[in-house]
Amino acid sequence: MFRYYLGLGFRSLRRNPVLTALMVLTLSVGVAASMTTLTILRGMSGDPIPQKSDRLFVPLVDNRPAGNGPATDPEPPSQLTLRDALALWDSGRGERGTPLYGISPPIDSGRPDLPPFFSDGLAVGRDFFAMFDVPFVHGQSWTEADDQRGARVAVISRGLAERVYGPGVNPVGQVIRARDEEFQVIGVIADWNPLPKFYRLIGSQTFDTSEDIYIPMRTAIAGEFQVNGNVSCNSTPPAPGFRGLVEGECNWVQYWVELADAGGRREYSEFLDAYVGEQKALGRFESPLNNRLYDVREWLDVREVVSDDTRTSTWLSFGFLLVCLVNTVGLLLAKFSARPGEIGVRRALGASRGQIFRQYLTEAGVIGLVGAGTGIALTVGALAFIRDFNQGIAQLTHLDLPMMTVAVVLSVASAVLAGLLPTWRACQVVPALQLKSQ
Repeated sequence: MFRYYLGLGFRSLRRNPVLTALMVLTLSVGVAASMTTLTILRGMSGDPIPQKSDRLFVPLVDNRPAGNGPATDPEPPSQLTLRDALALWDSGRGERGTPLYGISPPIDSGRPDLPPFFSDGLAVGRDFFAMFDVPFVHGQSWTEADDQRGARVAVISRGLAERVYGPGVNPVGQVIRARDEEFQVIGVIADWNPLPKFYRLIGSQTFDTSEDIYIPMRTAIAGEFQVNGNVSCNSTPPAPGFRGLVEGECNWVQYWVELADAGGRREYSEFLDAYVGEQKALGRFESPLNNRLYDVREWLDVREVVSDDTRTSTWLSFGFLLVCLVNTVGLLLAKFSARPGEIGVRRALGASRGQIFRQYLTEAGVIGLVGAGTGIALTVGALAFIRDFNQGIAQLTHLDLPMMTVAVVLSVASAVLAGLLPTWRACQVVPALQLKSQ
């Protein structure tokens, strides 16, 4: 019977085409507005690494002077000094750990048709790739010995490999020149763009693509690769330039640690407290104990990845959808109220009110189904406009299959909800009165 009602619903679209077009357009505009903001919100608020987000942590310590500590801002600095990051790394605590900071070395391909260009990169530890489940297409990460001796090796992205060596070429074992220095390529990673870019929320766009070149941390320090990111100093560096960053109380290095399980959090927190106590005995860390240990989801909240403006926009878009539903109710009332004779004949021939109710509610659902198609098209167009307008969130502006499914369900459910009152009114037609008027 439902198939029969569904056929009637599609045939009824040809009746009052102007009224039908208004209903479809009204509903689709509301769905498009809701789905556009919901798609962006979903990308911003999703868990970028759900398989281990409760085991990856950002440790922070407060190295601010006594007069500029928790009393002025309860949150400690969002990065570490190089000294502290290397100390946590060398401690061996946790399953894995990696310091990181942004670099942007010029790449020289050695080809006359490709002039030197700057490439976004990171100085990291070898555990970076295993910690964050970075996929490789060729080769692998460097060894622990490479980390310790500051080897001149590099892992590059597939995009950089294709740009420098050509499509389909495996560059493992070849040399790449970065900042006029030669690095041996030992690995090529596949396309890897976690959303949000949780591992580097400071000094990088939150929804940007991943980096193109990765070199060992100690190699970058020894070569004085300049920082491409945020730097904040609590005092005047003891030396100018990069050496001052290395030796001073400047926060410019991020650190991540992977624990065996969520239960190891307390143990690592105690280790962090003990480390700060040792540094206090050496005359550092004048502020009261003010450590933090954030897992991935907490870190996203601390960094306010999802802004209040985004949440407000989403609620406003659903409010606009509600206004569209109210208008759709009025249009459906006009559409169904023009057919009392048809309803009277059907009732006289034995159709129950329940059957009439199901038929007309199915017609409303068909309008929602057609509106879903139009709404998806409008959503794709709106996301494309946002993508061109704001490149910073370009990765969030793609409508995938799950969100298309949500759009269809939302549109049909909205149409059915809007059709409840008009359908109920249609069921109140008295057959005898309608037959007399025919």
